[in-house]
Amino acid sequence: LEVIDIRAVCDLAHEAGAKVIVDNVFATPVLQHPLELGADIIMYSATKHIDGQGRTMGGAILTSDMEFFENSLTPFFRHTGPTLSPFNAWVMVKGLETLDLRVARHCENALAVAEFMSDKKGVNKVLYPGLESHPQHELAMTQMSSGGTMVSFEIDGGKEAAFGFLNRLGLIDISNNLGDAKSLTTHPATTTHQRLTPEERHAIGISDGLVRLSVGLEDIEDLKEDLDQALG
Repeated sequence: LEVIDIRAVCDLAHEAGAKVIVDNVFATPVLQHPLELGADIIMYSATKHIDGQGRTMGGAILTSDMEFFENSLTPFFRHTGPTLSPFNAWVMVKGLETLDLRVARHCENALAVAEFMSDKKGVNKVLYPGLESHPQHELAMTQMSSGGTMVSFEIDGGKEAAFGFLNRLGLIDISNNLGDAKSLTTHPATTTHQRLTPEERHAIGISDGLVRLSVGLEDIEDLKEDLDQALG
């Protein structure tokens, strides 16, 4: 959950003649608009918040750069044919109709979870851009309209303690997916970042005790109860 200064990166990249691509999945199209910050291309895994219910797989690419669109993106699509099925596309479009409402609830729950976990014994630190304790809180709030749907926290005791916590969860599922109506959690050191060496993971702040939580739409008291008993 490190926050990148998109406008600063765009200024540097454009000065060097490069294009800027932003993976905007964590922030969602509701909370952050990279094209307005100077980015050239935005990409989404639409399986995440856009569908938001784990039903279909798909993606989206947005751009205001017509040279890229006409000379790179369009020929690629024509020659390789990565086209969604009509049904999957319809599901994604239907998901867009409720995206704003769902993301608002995700963010409300995520902030509540982050505050709740910040006071818990056995939790070394909580990372959530919406918390003032986040090292880049001010930057996040200039780029995003809310803190987002993702929370990460470090369980004291390393991998063994983190696995014990994950295995005791009842309401929250273990999954590498995110942006779902259901709260999902994963252990980055052994999943999303398992190909990095321990030294590389340490350099980017991913410890063996770090847990990533995609906060869903459940009742917040149910989520707190599940997290509390799993820590217990």
